[in-house]
Amino acid sequence: MHMNIIERRPRCRTWVMALTLGALAAACSKDPILGVNGNAALVPMVTAVTPLNGATGVATNTLVTATLNEAVAPITGTASMTVTCVTPCVNPTGTVTLDATHTIATFTLTAGTTLTSSATYTATITGATSLAGGIAMAAPYTWQFTTVTALAIPLASAAPFGTFGGSAGMTNSGILTVVNGDIGTTAASTLVTGFHDPGPGCIYTETPANVGDVTGLIYTAPPPPTIACPSEGTAATFAIAQQARADALTAYNALVALPSGPDPGAGNLANLVLTPGDYTAAAGTFMIQGGDLTLDARGDANAVFVFQMATTLTVGGPGAAFPQSVILVNGAQAKNVYWQVGSAATINAAGGGTMVGTIISQAGAAFSTAGNTTIVTLNGRVLSLNASVTLVDTVINVPGP
Repeated sequence: MHMNIIERRPRCRTWVMALTLGALAAACSKDPILGVNGNAALVPMVTAVTPLNGATGVATNTLVTATLNEAVAPITGTASMTVTCVTPCVNPTGTVTLDATHTIATFTLTAGTTLTSSATYTATITGATSLAGGIAMAAPYTWQFTTVTALAIPLASAAPFGTFGGSAGMTNSGILTVVNGDIGTTAASTLVTGFHDPGPGCIYTETPANVGDVTGLIYTAPPPPTIACPSEGTAATFAIAQQARADALTAYNALVALPSGPDPGAGNLANLVLTPGDYTAAAGTFMIQGGDLTLDARGDANAVFVFQMATTLTVGGPGAAFPQSVILVNGAQAKNVYWQVGSAATINAAGGGTMVGTIISQAGAAFSTAGNTTIVTLNGRVLSLNASVTLVDTVINVPGP
């Protein structure tokens, strides 16, 4: 009897070992660590997000992304990525996509829509499962961010002016110039040449070859431009011009004070499609040469575009040829485009093309070149703080409020 018991023990150990190995083999077919058939898998975890948690001043057209430590299955069905509005506003709609590595999930706003300015949003990703092992996230991951406050550039009394010649006046060449707005300078009326406004006899040194039509009024320091126009070139019009210049300077300083932004074209904005925001010329100069610039508001009628440069702005060229234009799409408006120019602006020296936005320069601006008859259009304003503004067959349309 004793011998029989001893003989059976090896068989028992073999049977137990077989059961243990079988259990391990079964477990390896879908192990929470090793994954399916031994393929490595981890519990999906979010390792980075954009915008950052707690970020402020986030652009209203931003892409919301979450980066995970593990490739995950498409985020559909029970898995989701959402962006919801905390403060009173409408929750945005959009689509969720994964990059080629299946580790970056992106929430893209529906075309033509943006987030609301000055609003706080919560982004959440939940239920994502690993591709290798089908392992789900342990818990939803959430983060918050706040969108940028809508910019308000205080043009104030400078807003009605299509052209302002600082303290040096304005000159028009050609007979096709029309300024749909006011023009002004803190200089004497004698430094305004080639213009007239609707006032009786309010003609500023026009010749048969140099006739510029101003649909608004002309504000200068004394004397009156002609005896027949005693209401202009007075102390009253000088005071209005001084206030407009002061308000233009305030707006200029407000633009300078905005945070610096990227320089997407290394100084040349041609052939770019830009979304709302601040753009700063790294080398101090912006140009649009070799193609047009497109500004895409992505459905936000309040979207603001600001271009900051320490020195010059040149549109058109290279050289005196090849006019270029700024094109507005998806709700972008000329009244919301600003060019802060540290020195002078040259706009389409060859004539032609359409410029957009309010140009505020320290040292004047020139549109086209004398002798050109192809009209340059500015849907905006050109406000010089110090030097003169020269127009050649230029049409300026001052944007509405």
